[in-house]
Amino acid sequence: MDDSDEDQRLPHHKEPKEFVSLDKLAELGVLSWRLDADNHETDPELKKIREERGYNYMDVCEVCPEKLPNYEAKIKNFFEEHLHTDEEIRFAAAGSGYFDVRDRNDAWIRVWLKKGGMIILPAGIYHRFTLDENNYIKALRFFVGEPVWTPYNRPHDHLPAREEYIKAYVEKDGANQAVDAAA
Repeated sequence: MDDSDEDQRLPHHKEPKEFVSLDKLAELGVLSWRLDADNHETDPELKKIREERGYNYMDVCEVCPEKLPNYEAKIKNFFEEHLHTDEEIRFAAAGSGYFDVRDRNDAWIRVWLKKGGMIILPAGIYHRFTLDENNYIKALRFFVGEPVWTPYNRPHDHLPAREEYIKAYVEKDGANQAVDAAA
């Protein structure tokens, strides 16, 4: 993505546009699927992913000015570069937004999560989130066990989750599936 300071909700494509393959995202540990948003309660693919990955907790978060208390402060916090010590799993049941992740050269890659898209960010990856110009997402959040939302703003390279991420994905490779991404 470009380095512009324009509205964070814009696509921020480089000119000329550069797209990043899903395989390239998988090499960074970022996994994605295209699922049935209108029937997510009964979607066998989502059920299978949850069972295989042990996601036994789920909640719903609607991000928009009308539904999220302290919206301005929260959206600012979401856009602060950070990492988590657990995977971050989001499924867009409605609406859309951008997850920005760092590549191996520390450049931003913007991943557009749209209705029906599910994304998993590995523990230890630096990232941030913002809405797109539609200003709305209804996201299902999944966790293994009790939910942990603690963000560690950059720099937190000393955390074991970050060290493990570096070993697994920055110094090595990986594999993936379905979300639009642009550099």
